Amino acid sequence: MTMPGRMLRLLSLMQGRRDWTGAELAERLGVTDRTIRRDVERLRELGYPVDGTTGTAGGYRLASGRNLPPLLLDDDEAVAVAVGLRTAAGVQGIEESSTRALAKLEQVLPARLRHRVAAVRDAIAVMSLAGPVSDPAALGVLAAACRDHEVVAFTHRGRERRVEPRSLVTAHRRWYLLAYDPERADWRTFRVDRVDAPRATGRRFTPRDLPDDPAAYVARSLTGAPYRYTCTALVDAPAEVVRSRLVVALPGRVEPVDERTCRVRLGADAIGHVAADLLLLGAPYTLDASPEVLAALRAAADGLTGGRPGPPAAPGSR
Repeated sequence: MTMPGRMLRLLSLMQGRRDWTGAELAERLGVTDRTIRRDVERLRELGYPVDGTTGTAGGYRLASGRNLPPLLLDDDEAVAVAVGLRTAAGVQGIEESSTRALAKLEQVLPARLRHRVAAVRDAIAVMSLAGPVSDPAALGVLAAACRDHEVVAFTHRGRERRVEPRSLVTAHRRWYLLAYDPERADWRTFRVDRVDAPRATGRRFTPRDLPDDPAAYVARSLTGAPYRYTCTALVDAPAEVVRSRLVVALPGRVEPVDERTCRVRLGADAIGHVAADLLLLGAPYTLDASPEVLAALRAAADGLTGGRPGPPAAPGSR
């Protein structure tokens, strides 16, 4: 690797993680610690604020600042940023900000990448869906607290909470915070659009071992959420086929009974969402639901056909 290429790779590594030891950087780049020290000095001469860190091994950190030179992105990273900006959702006012950021990104890209990013922009159609959105300022506070392992305080459903934030997860166009709640001695999931006035407390914590991958944990917590309408369908189709048909197939939602049959747990606060999932099953099923849910489904079906709501179907009917 040439010196300019190595320095760009070094800068890319330092932009991707907060702290590095000299030995880690040397191993990644296949050079000596002395070469790393020389390259770091060259970056400083070019205006990049690289700070030295203390500790047993010592290391380096790319500091933030108003005069920080432009961020370096490789080809795949630039396209990934463009896709993220084009499909941004679930954050209040993010659409306009994303469009401006994407326009700025396109202006500074080389021609070969500008064409790729433009193709991504033109090919992606974003469907606008109504629903709760999160405050970008709240997301920023929570994301920084996750990164810095700092306790945050906020009001959630009228209660003051102090938690150890670990990860932000997006699902169903909503944002969720996975955090450890010392008061309850357990992990909790919070919808960010229901989090009011989050603030960092300045108190650091030692990260606890996560119970699972954050996305998988949040998915399971959503599956067990107390929805207004819930039911279970025994479907005459293999589990993998049904999973491929559902728009959102959360872990544990579809369970195989045997090679040709599966059980699907459905739930939502709006009966129309349950009805839509039943239509997506695309196979005969037996429904286990309360009379209230069955009556609501029948009313939804009658509404689609212009008929009048009829009596609820008997439990277990097809």
